[in-house]
Amino acid sequence: MYIPKYFKITNVDEIRDFVQNNSFGTIVTTKNGKPIATHLPLQFIKKEDAYYLTGHMAYGNPQWRTFESCEDVLVMFQGPHAYISSSWYSHENVPTWNYQAVHMYGKGSLFEKDELIKDLTSLLEKYEQHRENSVLWDKISPELLEKELQGIVGFKIKVEEIQGAYKLSQNRSETDYINIFNNLQKEGNSNSKQMAELMERNLKNYKQNTNE
Repeated sequence: MYIPKYFKITNVDEIRDFVQNNSFGTIVTTKNGKPIATHLPLQFIKKEDAYYLTGHMAYGNPQWRTFESCEDVLVMFQGPHAYISSSWYSHENVPTWNYQAVHMYGKGSLFEKDELIKDLTSLLEKYEQHRENSVLWDKISPELLEKELQGIVGFKIKVEEIQGAYKLSQNRSETDYINIFNNLQKEGNSNSKQMAELMERNLKNYKQNTNE
């Protein structure tokens, strides 16, 4: 992923939080030179000194068969994004797009059954434990669980490279930055409002960086 220096993110803890909040990723592998992609909820975990992405897909999905033969698996995560009109600048320029994106590269391998069960248990806890009638692993009948396990394949990807890009108008003047933020709030669509909230949270960091 091409990342200008203004937008590069390298802090792993920050990236982990981003993936935690934007965990529906896109997995890309190749078969006979042709890209294959699947969209899945994933978990980003640390084991000792290594980082892994974990998840599962349908047994009928042919992509899992490419994991162990594919030299690199690419996984992409995307956060808020929004169109930025150049009419919001204090000088003549062209429009652009603000966004957050993280790419991870690594080697894929398949789970054994006990590893898959552990990962599914963790996934349910993440999305269910705060709910009033939470559907956790030990609340589902063994018969249903065994039936469902027959139809999926679990996997992990050992992360070997991380690329993070947060394009939040950091390369603009403070006047333009605040004007972009204000106009995004008025746009009336959820993407623009999410980007405005993100830029507002980032304003303190932006001011520190521009004053250095």
